[in-house]
Amino acid sequence: ELNKQLEAEGAEKARLSASLDETTRALAEYKARAAQLERIKQRFELLRAKLTELTNLGLEVKIRNNRMIISLPGDVLFPSGRDKLRTEGEEVLEKVAKIIYADPSLRNRFYQVAGHTDSQALRGGPFYDNWGLSLMRARSVLVYLIDPEKGKLPNNKWSAAGFSDTDPVAGNDTDEGRQKNRRCELVVVPSAEEVLDLKAIAN
Repeated sequence: ELNKQLEAEGAEKARLSASLDETTRALAEYKARAAQLERIKQRFELLRAKLTELTNLGLEVKIRNNRMIISLPGDVLFPSGRDKLRTEGEEVLEKVAKIIYADPSLRNRFYQVAGHTDSQALRGGPFYDNWGLSLMRARSVLVYLIDPEKGKLPNNKWSAAGFSDTDPVAGNDTDEGRQKNRRCELVVVPSAEEVLDLKAIAN
C-alpha cells in the first residue's frame, strides 16, 4: 500500500514538473513574442515619424488594411480622366522622392504604387474603363519616382497596381467622397514578420 502511495506521489510530482516546464516554456515564448512585437512597433513608429514630414505637403500617412500608406490626391496629380502628371503633381512627387531618398531606411524598403478611382464611368478619353485609368496613373507615378533624372529612387524596390473603384475610402454618392477616392497611394510593403503586427500597431 505504501509503495502504491509513493508511486502515486511520484507520478503526481512528474505531472506537476511537466506542467511547470510547459508553463515556463509558454511564458518564455510569450516574452519573446512580446519583445518581437515591441521591436516591430518601434520600427514602424520610427518609420511613421519619418514619413510624417510628408504631412507638411498636405499628404496623409496612415495604416489601412494592415499597410502603411502615403495617400496622394489624384486631382492634384492628374487632369480628369488622364494619366499624364500635372506640373503640380510632379512637384509633389519630387518632394516625396527627396524625403524617401534622403533616408536609407526609407529608400531601401519595398513600395507599391496603388492607383484608385471613383465609381463614375469614363466619358471619352484614352481609357475604356477605370481599371486602365487606375493602372496607368499608378504607372505614371512609378515611372516618375524611379526616373534617374527625377525621383531617383531604386527601380528594384517599386511596383505598380491599379484597383479601379474597388477600394474606396469614402462614399461615391457625393463630390467630396468621389474626390477622396481618386487617389494614388504609396504603400510601404511590410515583411512577412511585420504584416502580422501592423493591425496591433494601428490600434
